[in-house]
Amino acid sequence: MKKQVVLLMSDSTRKDMVGCYGDSRIRTPNLDRMAAEGIRYENAYTCQPVCGPARSAIFTGIFPHSNGMVTNSMPIGDNVKTVGQRLTDNGIHCGFIGKWHLDGGDYFGLGRCPDGWDPKYWYDMKCYLDELPERERIRSRAWQTSFDENMSAEFTYAHRCTDRAVDFLKNYSDQDFFLTVSYDEPHGPSLCPAPFNTMYEDFRPQDTPALYDTLEGKPMYQKLWAGDNLNRTVEEITRPGKPRDLFVGSNSFVDWEIGRILQCVDELMPDALVIYTSDHGDMMGAHRLSAKNATIYREASNIPLIIRGGAKGAVVSYPASHIDLAPTILDYMGVPVPKLLEGKSMLPQIKDPSVRINDEVYVEFTRYEVDHDGFGGLQMMRAVVADDCELAVHLLDTDEFYDREKDPYELHNLINDPAYAARRNELHDKILEHMNATRDMFRGYQWECRPWRPEKTPRWANDGYTRQRENEEYEPRQLDYDTGLPMKEAVRNKGWQAGAKSREEALRELDAKETEKE
Repeated sequence: MKKQVVLLMSDSTRKDMVGCYGDSRIRTPNLDRMAAEGIRYENAYTCQPVCGPARSAIFTGIFPHSNGMVTNSMPIGDNVKTVGQRLTDNGIHCGFIGKWHLDGGDYFGLGRCPDGWDPKYWYDMKCYLDELPERERIRSRAWQTSFDENMSAEFTYAHRCTDRAVDFLKNYSDQDFFLTVSYDEPHGPSLCPAPFNTMYEDFRPQDTPALYDTLEGKPMYQKLWAGDNLNRTVEEITRPGKPRDLFVGSNSFVDWEIGRILQCVDELMPDALVIYTSDHGDMMGAHRLSAKNATIYREASNIPLIIRGGAKGAVVSYPASHIDLAPTILDYMGVPVPKLLEGKSMLPQIKDPSVRINDEVYVEFTRYEVDHDGFGGLQMMRAVVADDCELAVHLLDTDEFYDREKDPYELHNLINDPAYAARRNELHDKILEHMNATRDMFRGYQWECRPWRPEKTPRWANDGYTRQRENEEYEPRQLDYDTGLPMKEAVRNKGWQAGAKSREEALRELDAKETEKE
């Protein structure tokens, strides 16, 4: 059997914008069918709820703080390899069609195909704009265009991406391949033709307790983020308007485009592994907030994830993460998962949904966009989500702790509640361990010494270890600073005494080798 993977992505689709997740008003028949034929994940999380960093984790298998893309409009590191490069180097054909957002350019990208992907099919948003006359470019950036008399699906980025994807599937149906189709929609300006442009007139988000949050006891940055919404009624916050109507309409339009791809897959390669997800969600007024930022609130961070090609009609409630997609794809293709990758293969769970992959998953934030002064500027967050509770440490603000079982809408910040101290501290220790294990460039005692952990004391040496990079599929083994020889252990004690011991051991080994030769 051929090994074929199709990864479908939309932008800013929050979980309840896919009908199978419970909002009966939402029309996404193709994704709903895909869920019925596969696995629907209830507690899947983005690694960072903003476009570029979220995608960087998906396509590199390492967290934004490890791959260097800690904010929009920053590139991933030169020595960071994408899943496309890894598969191509193992003889598997890879195509990427759609929004990339990882080259450090502006919103639209640079129009250049990176290593690892077929340049014939490369089509980022810069490529789309280059096809349009200047007047049409301007039209493509205005939601009002959705109501123009001559508006059609063919004008949209989504439709042109789908056309290329269908062509790729037809041309490579008899080969192993990995294809990504990455839509910009329903992200604003949310262009969509009839009937989608009027499908959700006067739309309001679901009426949940999250809309009534006053942000009492919450971080200051959330109150700044809420702005005027702090003093508005829920009626005012959720007041219908054309941009929101089109946002949800464009979401259904993307589902229609995905349906075109699924039809082609069904006809040509029905056994292919098909994955659908979104980079992040949208607050849409919940907790008085809009869009996305440094938060673990479900509306922004708990993303839809549907996988078809294994178990059928299953629902998985265990925590899941975007960080696991790259190792899953490599594992499915029979390519060894590098030690460098920071996630795990989900393949055992795809075959048997009762298998647990994660006890908890991690979400982070550093900055929204390097280009912009706004969006709160620097917002350093490291967070962990488990079955029962979740903890967000905000380096420069008040921390958050929620009981996910008793408070599913994340209303009551229990960070200082003594009844939860033991569980809170346990999750806090997991964050600190995770930051160390993944070589988080921002790790330090400041994350450890929080007001609610009085037993923690600042230490200049922190944990006192050096943690070198292991990327030995593409780089020589890194050298030990103390010996100049290839390191034996990537993680080891640091200090002059440890260095002296390393040199002594290295010299003894060399002496032994020379004696053997004699």
